[in-house]
Amino acid sequence: MDARVSELFCSGNGHGAASQGVASNGKPGNGYSVAPKKACVKNNKKSKGRYSRNFKPSNNTPYLPPEAEEGNIEYKLKLVNPTQYRFEHLATQMKWRLQEGRGEAVYQIGVEDNGMLVGLSEEDMRASLKTLHKLAEKVGADITVLREREVDYDSDVPRKISEVLIRKVPDDQQFLDLRVAVLGNVDSGKSTLLGVLTQGELDNGRGRARLNLFRHLHEIQTGRTSSISFEILGFNSKGEVVNYSESRTAEEICECASKMITFIDLAGHHKYLKTTIFGLTSYCPDFAMLVVSANTGIAGTTREHLGIAMALKVPIFIVISKVDLCTRATVERTVRQLERVLKQPGCNKVPMVVGSTDDAVTAAQQFAQSPNITPIFTLSSVSGESLDLLKVFFNTIPPLSNSKEQEELMQQLTEFQVDEIYTVPEVGTVVGGTLYSGICREGDHLVVGPTDSGQFHQLTIGSIQRNRSACRVLRAGQAATLALGNFDRSLLRKGMVMVSPEMDPTICWMFEAEIVLLFHAKTFHKGFQVTVHIGNVRQTATVEAVYGKEELRTGEKAVVLFKFIKHPEYLKVGAKVLFREGVTKGIGHVTKLQPIAQYGPSQREDDEA
Repeated sequence: MDARVSELFCSGNGHGAASQGVASNGKPGNGYSVAPKKACVKNNKKSKGRYSRNFKPSNNTPYLPPEAEEGNIEYKLKLVNPTQYRFEHLATQMKWRLQEGRGEAVYQIGVEDNGMLVGLSEEDMRASLKTLHKLAEKVGADITVLREREVDYDSDVPRKISEVLIRKVPDDQQFLDLRVAVLGNVDSGKSTLLGVLTQGELDNGRGRARLNLFRHLHEIQTGRTSSISFEILGFNSKGEVVNYSESRTAEEICECASKMITFIDLAGHHKYLKTTIFGLTSYCPDFAMLVVSANTGIAGTTREHLGIAMALKVPIFIVISKVDLCTRATVERTVRQLERVLKQPGCNKVPMVVGSTDDAVTAAQQFAQSPNITPIFTLSSVSGESLDLLKVFFNTIPPLSNSKEQEELMQQLTEFQVDEIYTVPEVGTVVGGTLYSGICREGDHLVVGPTDSGQFHQLTIGSIQRNRSACRVLRAGQAATLALGNFDRSLLRKGMVMVSPEMDPTICWMFEAEIVLLFHAKTFHKGFQVTVHIGNVRQTATVEAVYGKEELRTGEKAVVLFKFIKHPEYLKVGAKVLFREGVTKGIGHVTKLQPIAQYGPSQREDDEA
C-alpha cells in the first residue's frame, strides 16, 4: 500500500472503486450490525428463558460486536437496585474500564454481553442511569448520556438503549491529552477555525479569530501561518467545553479540564512544507485534521498533506470550512471530490459525512477503531454552522493507545525529544518537546546530546510545564516544556534527545533504510542529497549506496545507505523515515544503524544546572 501512496503526490484525481462495507451514499453503517440468521438463532436460545414474557427476538435483531475483555467499552443489560456486594463489584469494574480508557469509558445500557440490543423500558432505563450515576460518584467520575435509541421489537412496551460517557474528574493534572495536527492548503481557514474553537467566539469573516494564534508580525500582516503554534481546547468531566471565553487563563483551563485537545497548527503554504513535515514527525500527533475550503476544494498542498499524513500512518479526518461562502451545490461538489480521492487505490479510505450529533458520536468511535474510516465535517467559522458537531466529535473521541501500552512505556528509561529551544527571562534555558518513554520529575539528572562530536552533556531538570501550567510529573507520551536553568543554550539544537545517564544511546553518522520512492522527476541514485525527517531529527543526508540497484524510479523500493552531512544523530531501528528534495519525496523505515565506535558522556558538568 505504501507504494501506492505516491499517487497522492502526482497530478490527477485517480478514480478508484469504493471500499467494501460502504453504503450507496458513501457512508458506513451506524455502528449496529445485523448478525447472520444462524448467529441470531443461537444467541436467542441463550436468552429465551429470560425474556420470553415481553421480548420476542426476531431474525433481524441488531447486534453490536461482542463485548471485549479489554478496552474501555462495557455492556450492561440493566442496573436496577443492585445489592451492596454487586454495587462494589460494579464500581471496581468501572475503575478498570476508566483505567483502560485513560480516564474515559463508554457504557452501553440495555445491551447483552454478546452484543444483542435488547433494550429497557423507560422505568428500568431511568433506574439504571441513576445507579450508573451513583457508581460514577463513588469512583470520582461524571456521566453524560451521549445518545438514546429506541429498539424496534415486537414487544408491547417501547424499549430503549442508552450510550453513556463516563469521565474521571481531573486529579493532579492527570487529564486525558490528545494531540491533533491541523493540515490543509493555505487560506483554507485552519487558524481561523482553531481561533473559533479555542476562543469561543465566531469569526467576523475577515480573520479576527486567528489573530491570537499568530506568533510573528509577518503572519499577522499576511494572514498566513509560517511557524508551529499550539492551542488547547478543554472538556470538563460532564463533556462541556472549557475555553478562553470566560476570561480563563491556560492554567484555569487545565485545572477544570478532564480531557484536553492540543491543536498543532501547521503551515499550509508550500514554502513552509519542511515546518509542516517537522510538526507531523516530531510532535507525534494522535490524529490529523485536514481543513479544505468549500469554495476551492482540493487545491495546492491539500493532496500532499493528505499523502504525508497517510505515509506516517496518522489517522485523518476532514473539515470542509467556509460553507457560508458557497451554495449547497458547491459544498456537495467538494464533498464528492473528496470522496473520490479518499476511495482511490492509494488511499482506500471509507468517507463518512457527519450530519447529526448521532453521526458525530458514531464517527468518533469508528474512527478510533478502524484506520480506514474518514469522518467529513462541513462547517462555517463565521456562521457557526455544524461547529457543535465537531465539538461533540472531539469530546467523544477515545485515545488510540490504552493504559497498558502507556504503562509499558513508563517502565522504560527516560527519553525526551527536544523540538523547541527558548530563553526565558528569570528562568533561563527552556526546551519544549515530547517525553517518548519513562517518567520525568523536577530535579532529575539527565544527559543531552549528541553534540557534533557525538558526546552528551549532563544537566538537571528544573521546573516542568504542560499546556502552560506547572506540572510535577511528566509521563510517557506527554508533551511539555522543561526549564534547564543556566545551561548553555548554544550547546542545544532541535533534534537532540535528553536521556537517562544509564541509557547507552546509539549515535550514528550512517544508517540503512528500506524506502519507497513516492515521486521523483528523473532517477534516484548514489550521491543524491535529500532532507531526511526521522522523528524530531531533520538534517540533510547523502545517498551513499542503493543496494541491489543502480538507480531508483518513482514507485520503486530499495534499501538505501544514508550519511548525515552536519552532525551525528540518535536513531532507533524501525523509526519512520520521510525524505524530500524539491519534488522528490520518499518514505520508509530505518533497518540498520552504523553506530559511532567512540561514545562517552561529556565530562563537562554545568554549574548548578
